Amino acid sequence: MTPRVVVADDQLLVRTGFTMILSADGIDVVAEASDGAQAVEAVRRTKPDVVLMDIRMPELDGLEATRRILTGRPDEPRVIMLTTFDLDHYVYAALAAGASGFLLKDVTPEHLVSAVRLVRTGDALLAPTITRRLVERFAHRDGGTTTTAHQDLAALTPRELEVLRLLASGLSNAELAGRLHLSEATVKTHIARILAKLGLRDRVQAVIAAYETGLVTPGGS
Repeated sequence: MTPRVVVADDQLLVRTGFTMILSADGIDVVAEASDGAQAVEAVRRTKPDVVLMDIRMPELDGLEATRRILTGRPDEPRVIMLTTFDLDHYVYAALAAGASGFLLKDVTPEHLVSAVRLVRTGDALLAPTITRRLVERFAHRDGGTTTTAHQDLAALTPRELEVLRLLASGLSNAELAGRLHLSEATVKTHIARILAKLGLRDRVQAVIAAYETGLVTPGGS
């Protein structure tokens, strides 16, 4: 199905450019917003599949808007954060709040379109190694930004703990399969069970949870 998208950015040129790129590829931009409050209202009104959310906006910033949008409802959209600077500390907080990834604003048209389609399918946008860089740099630094539903690892089996630990170290599914001598399908099953047991949205939040619970420590393996 064609993704339905809300574009939220306080710069008109950015909104217009992203809308033109997405529309040219057949993606339906159902609303634009120039601040976080407008973004929240647009999401409630149009029920999109994906929100492109600028982090720094007036009235209500993208981080708080993301928190208000992602409340745990089954029909809530996927949020991709837009930022000017790589490894902006707000990006980590947004990921912890449930965002599915981030894009730099100078993203190529092809990458923008593929990112929207990727998160629409339920996947996370960040490569595991990039996620690890974010978490190692910012975990435990910003009080109040940590996730809350993922802190008890007791529900995981020893094998699932091993998978989570390796996932947090930056391994892809193929690398996990090779390390554990499993098929990629089995690895995906383990990851799906981990996400379900811990109430996590995607592998990005799984990496964050691994660091926040102390299963993996910054700089460790």
